[in-house]
Amino acid sequence: MSLNPYLDTTPEVQQAQDAGRPVVALESTIISHGMPYPDNVRTALQVEAEVRRAGATPATVAIVKGRLKAGLSGAEIEQLGQSGRSVSKVSRRDIPFLVASGATGATTVAATMVIAAMAGIRVFATGGIGGVHRGATESFDVSADLQELAHTPVAVVCAGAKSILDLGLTLEYLETHGVPVIGYQTDTLPAFFSRESRFAVDYRLDTPEAIARVLDTKWQLGLRGGAVIANPIAPEHAMPSSAIDHAIAQALDEARQQGIGGKETTPFLLERIGALTEGSSLAANIALVLGNARLASAIASALGR
Repeated sequence: MSLNPYLDTTPEVQQAQDAGRPVVALESTIISHGMPYPDNVRTALQVEAEVRRAGATPATVAIVKGRLKAGLSGAEIEQLGQSGRSVSKVSRRDIPFLVASGATGATTVAATMVIAAMAGIRVFATGGIGGVHRGATESFDVSADLQELAHTPVAVVCAGAKSILDLGLTLEYLETHGVPVIGYQTDTLPAFFSRESRFAVDYRLDTPEAIARVLDTKWQLGLRGGAVIANPIAPEHAMPSSAIDHAIAQALDEARQQGIGGKETTPFLLERIGALTEGSSLAANIALVLGNARLASAIASALGR
């Protein structure tokens, strides 16, 4: 049982931790806000199964009726999937409000990191991190994910930053706050749906064991914060940059015309990009999340050793 009075861990997660077996955190906004139903539920369960196949225990994170959850039941995942965007999208600032009111919410990268750290989970797999939005020099729209990476000791395995963002400014922000960006078998930052971008990562490491050694050393040294582990989408699932860039440009234009901003920006853009690419981006999104789950499991296993 957790020492935090607001936190619940499932028996599966608790048993894994008690036995010293690897655990991988998973976010829940990808269920409620990232994909349509029933693809969202099917993908969430598939990702959990992938983590188990890779030798780790999945802990999908959310807030359910005011309780912080490190691990969800199948029924709770189904509820989040069916509820979709009617469920609150929860970042760090929102956590105490949902807990105090007994509400249910799906956690972003930032909130998932907070709850994972509370539960003693050091590795987290997601699709892509948030970052500095295009036009942020005027809007100041910067994801809380970046500040969380600067402060919370959880490594985030992702396919880079979401390609709807300003990748260059996102990397600059991470550098300023001392967050290392590690390329797994790549020298450049993946651009979510595409394997490469024109931006270099800070360091390239080619094995989960090498990544685990660096993470362990960072935290043993007492250096705060996490790390970005950038894992390119598999070649067979990657999308041509030209096609995805065209869809992103059109979706951004539509968002501006409709006055969409804040928390609604990313879900709107992902939905429109999915429609504009006739579902190709959804298939790529699912594939990259599964690949990140496999790598995260390997890193968590190496950290345990």
